[in-house]
Amino acid sequence: MEAAAPLLGVEDGDYAPVKTFRELKDMVWSETVKTWAISGPVIFQIVCQYGTNSVTNIFVGQLGEIELSGVSIAISVIATFAFGFMFGMGSATETLCGQAFGAGQIHMLGVYMQRSWIIMFICALIITPIYVFATPILKLLGQQDDVAELAGSFSLLILPQLFSFVVAFPTQKFLQAQSKVWTLAWIGFGALMIHVLMLWLFIFQFGWGTTGAALALNISGWGISIAQCIYVMGWCRDAWHGFSWLAFRDLWGFVKLSFSSAIMFCLEIWYMSTIIILAGHLPNAVISVDSLSICMNLDGWENIIFIGINVAMSVRVSNELGKARPRAAEYSVYVTVVESLLLGLLFMVAIFFAKDHFAVIFTSSVTVQKYVAKLAYLLGITMVLNSVQPVISGVAIGAGWQALVAYINLGCYYIFGLPLGIILGYVANFGVKGLWGGMIAGIAMQTIMLLIVLYKTNWNKEVAETSGRLQKWTGQDNKIKEET
Repeated sequence: MEAAAPLLGVEDGDYAPVKTFRELKDMVWSETVKTWAISGPVIFQIVCQYGTNSVTNIFVGQLGEIELSGVSIAISVIATFAFGFMFGMGSATETLCGQAFGAGQIHMLGVYMQRSWIIMFICALIITPIYVFATPILKLLGQQDDVAELAGSFSLLILPQLFSFVVAFPTQKFLQAQSKVWTLAWIGFGALMIHVLMLWLFIFQFGWGTTGAALALNISGWGISIAQCIYVMGWCRDAWHGFSWLAFRDLWGFVKLSFSSAIMFCLEIWYMSTIIILAGHLPNAVISVDSLSICMNLDGWENIIFIGINVAMSVRVSNELGKARPRAAEYSVYVTVVESLLLGLLFMVAIFFAKDHFAVIFTSSVTVQKYVAKLAYLLGITMVLNSVQPVISGVAIGAGWQALVAYINLGCYYIFGLPLGIILGYVANFGVKGLWGGMIAGIAMQTIMLLIVLYKTNWNKEVAETSGRLQKWTGQDNKIKEET
């Protein structure tokens, strides 16, 4: 941190223009430390979060194939859909809390969090029928009856977990905006350890089967939510001033920003999930789906790293814009984009070198292993593109561009990439390679468009818009606070 001191302006703390190699080196090091100080704990937290679902499947898998299939589908289809939408809705809190914290309006963070609680509770009520009617929904999607019925019953049992998202996600964004990410990491780790213990007790010792697995998920979800709230209310007294009626003000504007965030996030999640569904209708469906699932599994682990960087980028950009430091926001973006690209290229090279071997971890089928090796080149390209795209999405959240990125995602993914993939896969008979190639084309177009948006961004204008947004959202509240 001290190495960056010569670059800092005296008056406002913003970076001075970089003119020498030494200044560039100091700035890059400073931004690298700041970014990874946030992204490291977030990555650890996400690993724990993914681990909760993974160990649940492992324990349930000991009960039987039908139990494993039913629980896996309930978690990967029903719960993941709800998770994605609710997580996206919480991103509005990330934008506003980050910018308010940077601007020194720390007292508003608790109000924003409460507004998000209200909106997300209503969203949870709207999503509830998906859990209640999961069985007919899954049958409609082509699942066999016994699996769909078990998945539907399990989905109904984990309904309380859905409502834990209402509390957990806004609270996470509240803490992330203040860079209090290690707290979230340790809460996530503790929850994972307790979750494993509960699964062992409920399934094997008490004999509760899938009901025990559902109970463990519910307790873990609410345990995380309650632990985060206890920390907020006990150790964040500068940002938490108790429950306030101000949380009910300007709800419609908050809803619009939240919905834009959810659409932006969900369009990205659903896009890559679609390729597996489409692959299931190809002539060699079993081999295609198996090999594609292996590749997507590895891509998912890479995504965990870049989701952490996404959060760090959102925090850095929103904080710096709130502090009226345009050059710091700009430098942070470009340093992180370049470093993420280099990291993505490293992953691509590793995949290319291991293309004939890494599938052995997942399957003993020689046929699937050979097919995975043929898809490795597409996986490597996807990893490079997925290294840059989450960074820019984090910038979008930090700067409040969610609506713009949602439109870009819709056009690039669903109007261009998906139809192209269908044409290449089904009409041109390229199979899964064609499907995936079309998807890659959509991601490439989205990445290029977002890079153009970044290149044309006037960061001084972004600071002004951030100031205007904060005045709009906090002007009346500040006046009330001063009067009281």
